Amino acid sequence: MKVKRYLAPSSREALRQVKEELGVDAVILSNRQTKNGVEIMALADSEMSSLVASPSEHQNNNEPTVNPISAPLDVEEPSLIDDLAKLPETPSINNIQDESISLAMMQDIMGEIHAMKSTLEDQLATVAWGNLTQRQPEKMKVLRGMLNAGFSPLLSRRLVDKLPAKSDYDQSLKQAMSILAFNMRTAASDDLIEKGGIFALIGPTGVGKTTTTAKLAARCVIRHGADKVALLTTDSYRIGGHEQLRIYGQLLGIPVRNIKDTDDLQLTLSELNNKHMVLIDTVGMSQRDHMLSEQIAMLSNSGADVKRLLLLSAASNGNTLDEVIAAYKKNGIYGCIITKVDEAASLGVVLDAVIRHKLTLHYVANGQKVPEDIHSANPRYLLHRIFKSKPGDTPFTLQDAEFALMMAGNNVAPNQSVSKSSARGGRS
Repeated sequence: MKVKRYLAPSSREALRQVKEELGVDAVILSNRQTKNGVEIMALADSEMSSLVASPSEHQNNNEPTVNPISAPLDVEEPSLIDDLAKLPETPSINNIQDESISLAMMQDIMGEIHAMKSTLEDQLATVAWGNLTQRQPEKMKVLRGMLNAGFSPLLSRRLVDKLPAKSDYDQSLKQAMSILAFNMRTAASDDLIEKGGIFALIGPTGVGKTTTTAKLAARCVIRHGADKVALLTTDSYRIGGHEQLRIYGQLLGIPVRNIKDTDDLQLTLSELNNKHMVLIDTVGMSQRDHMLSEQIAMLSNSGADVKRLLLLSAASNGNTLDEVIAAYKKNGIYGCIITKVDEAASLGVVLDAVIRHKLTLHYVANGQKVPEDIHSANPRYLLHRIFKSKPGDTPFTLQDAEFALMMAGNNVAPNQSVSKSSARGGRS
């Protein structure tokens, strides 16, 4: 028996050689990929027939017995070789390894290029900000002051870009405060108390919703009388939450009603349509709580014009405030109230969020006393309070190199702008 070996660059070429030399009825014994190409071991049909017909003859001639393959192909099918030629070529292990090594090397090279690019950009940015600091030191001093006060790099840089190039520090600071005041939307003093309506105080846990509800209720009682004010609460989850508001209600002479669901809210509000102000103390929920949408849906489906007041803690960081505003703002916010002013190191963080998200600020609260510790929002007073203090170095104070790197690395994002016309002191 003569088993012939064929080697070709591809399977199709090897099979063509088999077909030309052994015919279309040849039997393919093996097919594998080698370094030099595709190797096919084939046997002529006549050799295979003699092997199957008289195996004893081969044994008598002391020739080794070749065991037939376990699942022999149908050699009588004339299209066997043609069908085999249609099979995709199987890449060898060596080729796969070579390709993997090449791909890994390419990824390493690209990674090094990106790292070099990032390093170069940081260095150039540092140099650029260093040059800007030398050319416009007063503007950079204002920028540093805003950052130390808690304002975001985004808002700080956009504001400083609008300052005149040739101004001393005091002039630049006054113009910066004027721009911030212009862009801070605030309501008229006690606008809520004068106009009245239905207001739901919403926000995360621990921002002081119950205490702030009592403060607003007390201001309205002083102005319009206890019979014109109603207090509702949906806080049936927090232990003592309902009792706390009920105590405030007893002190003010106002009954407090507990709301269970949307139907109960609809019925209660229809009974209270003669009240000047209805205040709803809601249960505190994290901005990531899936039940938040249910709370908003209950207020939206109450059958009345329930205005939502978002409470923002001045002690929260900027990223947290952005998440809270984004979560609660989906179905509309009438305005906001800043709480825990007495606990915050600076008001820059929370005022920055109010300005960037274009919220209307109604009140600021700075303590637990009812009703003393709540005040109408005065933008110029709040900004003066921020910039009048001269904080010393803290672990969060940026050094020169850190300052340049941080400012250069913060790209300006769209849709968050500062108005240009505020330098003249006007308001919208």
